[in-house]
Amino acid sequence: MSMLHERGRKLEEAYFKEENDKAVNRLRELAKLKETTKALSDVSGITDEKVLEKLVALSVRPEALATLAAIPLVEVAWADGNVDGKERAAILRAAASVEFGKNRVDFPLLESWLDKRPSPKLLEAWMHFVEGLAAAMDPHELKQLKHDLLDRARMVAETAGGFLGIGRISSAEQAVLDRMARAFSTKP
Repeated sequence: MSMLHERGRKLEEAYFKEENDKAVNRLRELAKLKETTKALSDVSGITDEKVLEKLVALSVRPEALATLAAIPLVEVAWADGNVDGKERAAILRAAASVEFGKNRVDFPLLESWLDKRPSPKLLEAWMHFVEGLAAAMDPHELKQLKHDLLDRARMVAETAGGFLGIGRISSAEQAVLDRMARAFSTKP
């Protein structure tokens, strides 16, 4: 076999090995995407593929999805630019309640959101979460979930305002509450 022919064969083998490696990596990424999508669906009950893919694209981990229910509280608390001690205590108290699902909330993650304002992508992920729930739940269940989540968020907003910290919601907090309320009527 000539030296030129041997080098050509090695080059061809290297090319096909590289292409094979790329194909294997693409298959692994696809399998990981499907695994993550299934895990997100299992945790949330969302079955809409587009919503699940959007959550994956936003890097929402399945273990964090259960904590997404706390996002309305966090967003309202940050609406005026900072989270005060009363708001923080109200959020942690709500997240620890049995009704909220205390065994599912990732408290270190929640506390990090209270220490440092989360990215706007967090609220975007929550909006997609609600869209998926709106499609998966019957209207009565969705109305109840909306009531529960927004009442807790309203309670957090009221802790920092008004006379002696009771009763007044700032316009920034009200704008966040209104935006979140509209998410419940959005169908994917």
